[in-house]
Amino acid sequence: RRVHGGQKYYLIFDFTKHMITFIARRLFSTSFRPSSQIPHLEKMGIKNNNILWQPSVGQLYEWAVKSAPVDPNTRQDVIASNGALCSYSGQRTGRSPKDKRVVIDENTKDEIWWGSVNTPMEPASFRLHEERVLDYLNLRPQLYVIDGYASWDPKTRVKVRVITARAYHALFMKQMLIRPTDEEHKRDFSDLPDYHIFNAGEFPASANVPGIGSKVCPTLNLTERKIVIAGTQYAGEMKKGIFAVMHYVMAKQGMASLHASANEGPNGDVSILFGLSGTGKTTLSADPKRRLIGDDEHVWTDDGTFNIEGGCYAKAINLSRDKEPEIYDAIRFGAILENVLFQPDTRDVDYDNTEITQNTRACYPLEHIPNVKIPAVGGHPKNIFFLTCDAYGVLPPVSKLTHEQAMYHFISGYTAKVAGTEMGVTDPEATFSACFGQAFLPLHPNIYAKLLAEKMQKYKTNAWLINTGWTGGKYGVGKRISLKHTRAILDAIHDGKADNVTFTKSPIFELGVPQSLPGIPAEILDPRSGWKDKEEYDRTLRKLGEKFAKNFTKYEDQAAAIKVGGPKL
Repeated sequence: RRVHGGQKYYLIFDFTKHMITFIARRLFSTSFRPSSQIPHLEKMGIKNNNILWQPSVGQLYEWAVKSAPVDPNTRQDVIASNGALCSYSGQRTGRSPKDKRVVIDENTKDEIWWGSVNTPMEPASFRLHEERVLDYLNLRPQLYVIDGYASWDPKTRVKVRVITARAYHALFMKQMLIRPTDEEHKRDFSDLPDYHIFNAGEFPASANVPGIGSKVCPTLNLTERKIVIAGTQYAGEMKKGIFAVMHYVMAKQGMASLHASANEGPNGDVSILFGLSGTGKTTLSADPKRRLIGDDEHVWTDDGTFNIEGGCYAKAINLSRDKEPEIYDAIRFGAILENVLFQPDTRDVDYDNTEITQNTRACYPLEHIPNVKIPAVGGHPKNIFFLTCDAYGVLPPVSKLTHEQAMYHFISGYTAKVAGTEMGVTDPEATFSACFGQAFLPLHPNIYAKLLAEKMQKYKTNAWLINTGWTGGKYGVGKRISLKHTRAILDAIHDGKADNVTFTKSPIFELGVPQSLPGIPAEILDPRSGWKDKEEYDRTLRKLGEKFAKNFTKYEDQAAAIKVGGPKL
């Protein structure tokens, strides 16, 4: 029994289960070691005699399937017939942005963008929260420690160490971080890593600790360089925690960090695709005609672009080889299927089953994509695409943006929250997420907009707005723009076929809409023509423009010059 902040809590272990685990460990593995044999681990508060440090994929599979979840409501991990590990995150099947906390102290109080995105936590509360998590980890029968890098650019690499009690979480971060060679690991991780993740997701946070409002609390301490997670087993919290770190570290060095995917054409032309979950960022970046640099997180410097991650984290709902062959075939041994169900008798994966969540996920290393570029670095982007899932069905599927419009739409970050990506979202709803990644921004959005604007002007990058949402009517009336048509649009731009077409200005937003593109029906290029009630279209378009204008008032004090790129009401 331990007491923290006036609250008693108990860590109860079943003796028989632990004896079985102890015997199995001795029979099947000789790789466990005490924390004292791992450099700097005890200095960080971890004291456990049974730790797997840098385990192989095979070892993590073994322990995932033979370790019962602590939470009785969490399903047992299983190996699917395609070789992937099916893992389950319990009650939390998406990120919990309202529960995230950032420690406020002398270093951060005047620079972090405080508010609903970054809710402050006092250092004293963080200490109680961290102690609770460390107590839990130290009392687990075994732990897993994963070391890896964030950033493919050796000059900007951030060394990350992950300590977790679930093999599934360890495998996830082994694949999502950049995996060091044995030589690199010996050289770089004998010193103290730059950042630590302590994941006790199976164990609830204490709502009695001041500043913590629920049993869920992923917390970022930038001064102490720690991410501490309790109350949620959703693996995406670790991934996005490191992304927030990179947003902070890179921006302070004058580099543009991007919530975007990237790929490279046969002539070395790089494309950047911004977008929130569900807009097609991962799907469209996996293009058989282009080499993948990465699917989600990048940085643009004066040397070019590079991927932050070593893997991909794709939505798996309704996945098929016909629609997304590269992603479908990437799911094999070494991959994780998160909250995806399967046929009990054959273990065949059922990607259409949303019984657990619509936010089913697939995690796999970059090397599983056949046309990936390793190292995952590229030149300066020729084209930038802002992907939006327009639930109102009034934006064209493609439009060319002026420089001012590009900055306006980047700051606005309009899309729809797609069902399942966040807890409580069951239907698409219109939303604005600054820089197409507001939830991950430690600093004010204008800082990131300025960094991107400087790069785009310096390297003469084209900007396009791509609507992957609805056409022919709003959500519930129209239909989703087909992936086939969206791919054809990107192909036309990449092939230069959009360079010499005639553009017309759309109403309200004054976007540059091509009158024709190869392989794209004219009625799709003009969204108004697909609506039966043209007056309803006009009213809906104006309504959306008003939403943009209202949202932008939050940024006018620091981004007034960008307002000219917005809708004309």
